[in-house]
Amino acid sequence: MNQVIAKDLETIVKRIKKEAPALSGRTLLISGGAGFLGSYIIGTIHTLNKQFLKKPCRVLCIDNHITGSKNSFIHQLKDPSLKFIKADVARPLTVKSKVDYIIHAAGVASPFYFKKFPMETIEAAVLGVKNLLELSRKQKIKGFLFFSSSEIYGNPDPKFIPTPETYKGNVSSIGPRACYDESKRLAETICITYHQLYNVPIKIVRPFNVYGPGMKLTDYRVIPTFFAKALAGDSLPVHGGGRQTRTFCYVADAVVGFLKVLLKGRVGEIYNVGTNQPEMTMVELGEVISKLFDNSIKVQLIPYPKTYPQDEPARRCPDLTKINSQLGYKTIFNLEKGLKQTLDWYRSQ
Repeated sequence: MNQVIAKDLETIVKRIKKEAPALSGRTLLISGGAGFLGSYIIGTIHTLNKQFLKKPCRVLCIDNHITGSKNSFIHQLKDPSLKFIKADVARPLTVKSKVDYIIHAAGVASPFYFKKFPMETIEAAVLGVKNLLELSRKQKIKGFLFFSSSEIYGNPDPKFIPTPETYKGNVSSIGPRACYDESKRLAETICITYHQLYNVPIKIVRPFNVYGPGMKLTDYRVIPTFFAKALAGDSLPVHGGGRQTRTFCYVADAVVGFLKVLLKGRVGEIYNVGTNQPEMTMVELGEVISKLFDNSIKVQLIPYPKTYPQDEPARRCPDLTKINSQLGYKTIFNLEKGLKQTLDWYRSQ
């Protein structure tokens, strides 16, 4: 395993030791397991199995590789407790073995790709969550975690930044990003409905701009795009005026939050997962990355390309009061450290 990722996994395991025993001897099914976030979760379980759990946690990984990588490090793991199933979660599923936990992480998260695959984006969220909730209802599982998105808030009213889970959103149902935003919103509704009707123990996370090793250079989200350009010696392209702001959460912090919610979060509840670091503009992000290249790479403002959906939120910043107070979640990676480790991984590849 790559040293950068292995070190991240060791860090995650140390931070979830209180929650991890709940996985001992259990079976976890994860959709989208070959994706960026799914791979880190599977890698964490693999590390727990080797070092900490009294009985291994069995993992069933479902992925159709529409955006998940066939070359992800998890495919190299020699772990008899890990089984890969190539399938589309939007199609009916048959799982004969007993399942204790389910994570629905499958989805098309990059704006470039959800513009390219709009129906697949909708189906992965809406049909995928329905199929997995049906399985959960029949199996009477212990926990179900749905990966929603900070995109469901749309373009928040400035009075609601940082944005709490109670904010209802400012989203267009017919805009250029609607296939992603609205399918995630409907999938959340389906989760809550299954909890209300059938007592399925659902929990929902809304990740805010998670990045790190494992993101493909062809992902087309801002951080991998900046690194792809910088490593090629090209300028860093910033869409529009570059004044849109984000907060960026390193993957090793985010995965701690996801697993805390799965194992200790309150049933039927929604949790933002991100960082408390200050917002920054895309121009400022470009300048931080340029410093990693001795300021030899310049930031360049460009019009929105036709392949990238416009109408993106002007600001995106999470209110983390709920996950901090209820689950003791906190981040330990600042942006500079996270970007440095991400760059180390890209160079090693």
